Amino acid sequence: MYNYRELESDSIEYVPVFNKDDLMNGERIFVDIDDLAIVVFNIAGDYFAIGDVCSHDDGPLGEGQIEGYEVICPRHGARFDIRTGNANTLPAVIDIPAYPVRIEGDQIEIGVPQTE
Repeated sequence: MYNYRELESDSIEYVPVFNKDDLMNGERIFVDIDDLAIVVFNIAGDYFAIGDVCSHDDGPLGEGQIEGYEVICPRHGARFDIRTGNANTLPAVIDIPAYPVRIEGDQIEIGVPQTE
């Protein structure tokens, strides 16, 4: 998996997904961009987006409990950093996608890799 937050800006296409007022502090919203299932978190006014998939068994991750900047997989307890997508604990050993987030006006936009 890949931390897309590290891509050069000319390699990213930003897609508006919702109004920032739709995502209050401590909440999350699920979005689909093309074939990408993404969950967006608001943690203390900062927005983060990761793939809604546990790299351990490809199960859904976004409904997991949040502790600090970690989401805990509801199936087997693997922990992932929502800022980077890093797999922090077993049974997951592979990172998940992390996407850049920006605010344009009142819109939350998620950056996804440009397709050729």
